[in-house]
Formats: sequence, C-alpha cells, structure tokens
Amino acid sequence: MKLVYPTDFEILGFLAEEGRNNAVNIAVGLDRDRSYINTRLRTLADKDLVERVGPAERSGLYEISERGEAAVEYEEAYRAEDVDFDAVIEDAVDGE
Repeated sequence: MKLVYPTDFEILGFLAEEGRNNAVNIAVGLDRDRSYINTRLRTLADKDLVERVGPAERSGLYEISERGEAAVEYEEAYRAEDVDFDAVIEDAVDGE
C-alpha cells in the first residue's frame, strides 16, 4: 500500500481523534490545502482506510475505517523498509 507520508497518517489521525469530518475542517485542522485534502481523502477511501458517510451519499463526510485505525496504530511499521504494511493491516483487522 502506497501512502503519502506523513499527510495520509495526519488525516487518519485527525479522523481518529475528531470523528467524522469533511475536507474543509480537516484542511483547517492540519493547516493544509482543502483541494489536496479532498484528493487524499478519495485515495484513502479507495484503499478502505476511510469511508464516506451520510446521511446524503455525496455529503463530503468521511470517517476512519477499521483498516484506517489499524494503519494509525501501526504507523511505525509503514516506515520500516522490510515490512509488508498491507499484511500488517490485514493481520490487525483479521485478529480482532
């Protein structure tokens, strides 16, 4: 799994701490460009690390998924060169 470090982990951490949120609030909270955060959120959703939530289908609200929570917990493993991060996440999710 290829992520943008540290931005993607900052987004996941923000959602883990603050709960469901939208790109505007995340961008302000992280002092980043809103359009860039939007792009990263879509990528994180494609990787099942965040989920779009409603009530409206296109509400722009996201929340961290179980896989995203595992990614935050095992962030150090992502930075290790010899670790299969996808396997770490799968093991963490399957082990619960």
